[in-house]
Amino acid sequence: MHDIRTELSKRILILDGAMGTMLQRKGLQGNSESFNLTNPETIGEIHNEYIEAGADIITANSFSANSISQSEYNLSEKAGQMAEAAARIARKAADEAPRKIWVAGSVGPTSKSLSLAQNINDPIFRPYSFDGMAEAFEVQIRGLINGGVDLLLFETCFDALNTKAALYALGHIPEAKDIPVMISASMSDKSGRTLTGQTMEAFYRSIQHCNPLSFGLNCSLGAEEMIPLIAEVASFATCAVSCYPNAGLPNEMGEYDETPSQMAESVRKMALAGSVNIVGGCCGTTPEHIKAVAEAVKGISPRAIPEPDDVLYVSGLESVAVDRKNNFTNVGERTNVAGSRKFAKLIAAGDYETGLQIAAGQIENGASIIDINMDDAMLDSRLEMEKFLRYVSNDPAVAKAAIMIDSSHWETLVTGLKNAQGKCIVNSISLKEGEEIFIEKAREIKALGAAIIVIAFDEEGQATTYDRKVVICRRAYSLLTSKVWVRPCDIIFDVNVLPVGTGIPEHSRYGIDFIEAVRWINGNLPGCRTSGGISNLSFSFRGNNTVREAMHSVFLYHAISAGLDMGIVNPGMLRVYDEIEPGLLKCVEDVILDSDAEATDRLIEKASRILDEKNSVGVSARPEGPEATCAARPIRENGRLAASGGALTGAESSNISSVAEPVEAAVEERLVRALVKGDSSGLERDINECLTLYDKPVEIIDGPLMSGMARVGELFGAGKMFLPQVVKSAKTMKNAVALLQPYIEERGGESEVKKPRIVFATVKGDVHDIGKNITEIVLSCNGFEIVDLGVMVPKETILEKAAECSTDLIGVSGLITPSLYQMEEICKEMTARGMDTPLLVGGAAASALHTAVRLAPLYGHVFYGQDASASAVLANQLITDREGTEAVEHKKQEHLRELYAQSSQKKAVHKPVEPFPAFSFIKGEPFGNISGKRLGIEEVEPFFDWNMFAAIWGIKSGTGHDELRKLRADAHKEIDRLKNGNDCRITISARFDGCHSEGDDIVSKDFRLPMLRQEGERSLADFVPPKEYGFESPMGMFAISVRTESHPSGCDCPACGTEYGPMLTRAVRLTLAEAASEWLSRHIHKELPSEFSGAKVIKPAAGYSSCPDHTLKRDILRLLPESERLGITLLDSCAMIPDASICGLIFIHPDATYPEIRRVSQKAIDEYARRRGMSDSEKARFLGHLL
Repeated sequence: MHDIRTELSKRILILDGAMGTMLQRKGLQGNSESFNLTNPETIGEIHNEYIEAGADIITANSFSANSISQSEYNLSEKAGQMAEAAARIARKAADEAPRKIWVAGSVGPTSKSLSLAQNINDPIFRPYSFDGMAEAFEVQIRGLINGGVDLLLFETCFDALNTKAALYALGHIPEAKDIPVMISASMSDKSGRTLTGQTMEAFYRSIQHCNPLSFGLNCSLGAEEMIPLIAEVASFATCAVSCYPNAGLPNEMGEYDETPSQMAESVRKMALAGSVNIVGGCCGTTPEHIKAVAEAVKGISPRAIPEPDDVLYVSGLESVAVDRKNNFTNVGERTNVAGSRKFAKLIAAGDYETGLQIAAGQIENGASIIDINMDDAMLDSRLEMEKFLRYVSNDPAVAKAAIMIDSSHWETLVTGLKNAQGKCIVNSISLKEGEEIFIEKAREIKALGAAIIVIAFDEEGQATTYDRKVVICRRAYSLLTSKVWVRPCDIIFDVNVLPVGTGIPEHSRYGIDFIEAVRWINGNLPGCRTSGGISNLSFSFRGNNTVREAMHSVFLYHAISAGLDMGIVNPGMLRVYDEIEPGLLKCVEDVILDSDAEATDRLIEKASRILDEKNSVGVSARPEGPEATCAARPIRENGRLAASGGALTGAESSNISSVAEPVEAAVEERLVRALVKGDSSGLERDINECLTLYDKPVEIIDGPLMSGMARVGELFGAGKMFLPQVVKSAKTMKNAVALLQPYIEERGGESEVKKPRIVFATVKGDVHDIGKNITEIVLSCNGFEIVDLGVMVPKETILEKAAECSTDLIGVSGLITPSLYQMEEICKEMTARGMDTPLLVGGAAASALHTAVRLAPLYGHVFYGQDASASAVLANQLITDREGTEAVEHKKQEHLRELYAQSSQKKAVHKPVEPFPAFSFIKGEPFGNISGKRLGIEEVEPFFDWNMFAAIWGIKSGTGHDELRKLRADAHKEIDRLKNGNDCRITISARFDGCHSEGDDIVSKDFRLPMLRQEGERSLADFVPPKEYGFESPMGMFAISVRTESHPSGCDCPACGTEYGPMLTRAVRLTLAEAASEWLSRHIHKELPSEFSGAKVIKPAAGYSSCPDHTLKRDILRLLPESERLGITLLDSCAMIPDASICGLIFIHPDATYPEIRRVSQKAIDEYARRRGMSDSEKARFLGHLL
């Protein structure tokens, strides 16, 4: 369809709206695609209505017409038929229309993900393979083409690997060659990332190889929320940009309320900003919406489509630009079994988790691309590549980087590409098998969307000289650009980094020839890139890291100057060029540049002196990884340097000292000591000794190991151990059990001691789980089996799991006040089900009073745990003496209810609160707004509150000095890691308005915010002047978020769990959020007028005691400038994701204080709810705890 591109240059085209919404309006629900066969007339009517509304493109009703989606209805074999029928119905409507209408065949992503594991405990399993999904898409696409579509629309894409499978299928259909492709991604929230974690640009780079007609966004969000996101898409997309949002955000019933005019106004903003070429509607939109949108954009010029640049873009979860203009691109090399003995051992042992740590370390050290190679004679490289990449895709810290698939086996390369969602680099192909196979492989790589490294190797062998390198690269470039139509920027030449300083004369020019070949490519093969495996250069000096690091740095200095774009190198083995010792620098430079025939001898002599100097002061060279067992100085054989060093002999290795646990202690005592210390270093030895002393492996668990954990519990309860130590103890226990597991399985042993079991969850609508995780750790140290259901768990799930596993106790937690409502609902449901399982409630929202007054009357077995230690004591008491413990707790609850009743009967006489005098208020609006400002850690670090940080860990002021010192040291390391890795995003928005009060409402020209008042006391509304004063004073609102790129949201995944490292990171993030809040206070103080320099700044957070209504967060985030930059998502409970977020109001007054709203009357609640426009259910849910 040649004319659609022409039309796109003239005007903004209109896409139709939601098919599902219209089917429901017409009384059809269920399997929408089946209606193509049973109700074709209705589908046709819907198409006609959208055409009449102004749609230029109508979408065939084929979103789920694939065998995977249809398997849910047992109709897989009908998928192709449904797709073809959908296309024919739309084709008929388009052909009968009075104007030109294009038909787009809708291809949905299926509900399965190729990138994400369904079960975090099994990261490798996927319900469908790449090829299986591609086959399903191929049947669907063929049906659509047979039905006569003009375009193919891959929409609501949440996983780029799924989309790549669809595009791969498309490439196998000759009839689809000239059909334009539209691609539309769906973001998981306003942060601009897909469900799999990719940024919008990273997703676009993943699919850019198909040269789409358009790329854009649909679903998930309303038009207003999409404005900044679609503007970002418009900034990088080199095709038309489409946007078809939902009719607003869904309400609590899952319905869409945004009117056509509201949606059209927001879409018009996009058009006026020059962001779009195609607009339409998704969920909840109707012909009325499409008509309003068409009218709103009529006459507005479409976005000008830019020409593609010549930059090489690759991607993981994030986009990476390989561009000489910006910087040299570092490719991490340690995830290569051929180059890292440590990594090879891990893969051979199936320890992929530790392998991921190596990859993450490369990224932290500056690698934006990681090279993954599984070529080893003892490994199935194809299978190991698949397994490791599936682990990678579930680890955001690693998946953020782009992947270089490295193998000499073609099948392994292809497998790698079919298991990576981003745009990869293939390393490598060559001409050694001839042109025909070279072209065939290049076409397959292009179809899978990857860039190509071509190594300088042809039918005659490896190119070692400058002339051969140039000849091979010129030939390969011509074949790729003229016969495979690969874009030059997707071609990377590796002209072979080879060892220098070997003492072999033929090798002397290897370094300079590489550099000069790079220079020639840069000047003669426009658009392509160059790369190389840098560590090969110093192969002869393995074990002498001082020399190796200098060689790498000097080589890169000259190669980058010649135009080298990227290199595979261990970032930890690089030195700053200018900081290399001058004598060593001269020796190294002479060898690399081949200055004279004696250069190698001088470098060898220099290397030997370096080692002698280190040995003379008792410091050995710094061998790493596989080089740790190699000799540290070059070894000569027959006058030449050997290719490798010798291994340490037994005598040499015996001189290496080691520190061991005193062997005179009994093994049981050593295990207890290891658990208390959290030290796993001697575990394997001690476990092996225990296996010779105990009949059954489980006896070791039930005996010394449980004794050790009991000791940990005792020490924690006595205040002699602190939470970070307990976390490390739990990790040591986990490691010990892992060592015993193979023996338990082999012998079929089963523990004879039944552990008490407790099901734990954070209630529905609440994402805060640090307190829950701490309590779980302490209880596990007390011998409990923990069943953790995570966060935001509905009551049905909690109670069904409790019944399924016959739990002894149930524990629920909540931090925000709406969680109290959920706890009440759980109590009601437990009573309705006739349950009598003890229920422990805790978290910042819960209290002994609320439990006694509101929960206990609903369920007779609910008890409050004040903190982790108290909960552990109570849980143990309920297990050992339930009847006696419940009697004691019931007595305490009754006493609290009596006190509550007495206080309720007292009728205090409250005098009216006098307003502050007019002169005490600042007049006007002296403060500027802060619009989505990024703060560096160094800006907020001076305000890092160590007392708050300690409190998160349960360390009270004045206690745990030794542990707090250790904790602070770990926190400093974590802060430094976040700084160096640029992995932490602190964002703040603030707004100030001139305001006055009308009663207890705060009013500005843009909003009215009701406040609550504790009878007879101050309200926040008192800190702005009454309307009667005739002037306004500044009042502000703000929000802060702290996110890490590797894990932006915070949830119940392993990255937010009970391991020490993740808990430390979360505690740092939470404290950084408070530090940013204090930064804001200082910023405001600096802006105060001189006459108010002594005024107080308070920032009450929405949902807390001074401002207890969580729903105010909705207003604040709506009113803040550029709040979408914060990346904050509100749940229906008004809990915020990420959890390290703060949202509140700002008041400035000499007498500003935080009023405490404790209990208010039903009348006050009713009046406040009326002013807020709350429904009865919202009133009960968000304000009920105040009664």
